[in-house]
Amino acid sequence: MERDFSKYEIKNRKAKFEYIFIETFQAGIQLTGSEIKSIREGLVNMGDAYCLFQNEELYVRNLHISEYKQASEQNHDPMRTRKLLLKRTELKKLAKKVSEKGFTIVPYRIFFADSGFAKMEIALAQGKKAFDKRETIKQKDQQREMDRMDKYTR
Repeated sequence: MERDFSKYEIKNRKAKFEYIFIETFQAGIQLTGSEIKSIREGLVNMGDAYCLFQNEELYVRNLHISEYKQASEQNHDPMRTRKLLLKRTELKKLAKKVSEKGFTIVPYRIFFADSGFAKMEIALAQGKKAFDKRETIKQKDQQREMDRMDKYTR
């Protein structure tokens, strides 16, 4: 019996608005069983999550995965720091870029790979300025207006 993992996807929509993505990476996440079950239920908040390096390893903080109700006393801490699993070359590349001014690593989405493992897409990003954000809003409004016009002309 094959499962469709495409429906289990959680995105940090705010990240695209706040940052310009330079490059994206797929990283594994070190999780417990109750965390996996909570992710499958969609009980994740990525709004305040960020990545940082500690001892040449990459961790994600402030990723809120709610407790799984049926896990009894084996439950996890919702705000614990979780290790991200990347290849050594990718870690070195990210560490070098983050040490430069203006770059940060942003967790963008959590999804399940075809193998069934939970993965996190992280992005090497630069923060947008206020005028960049206004430009993004303007483009979205224009696109929405064009879609509305196309709908009525058919």
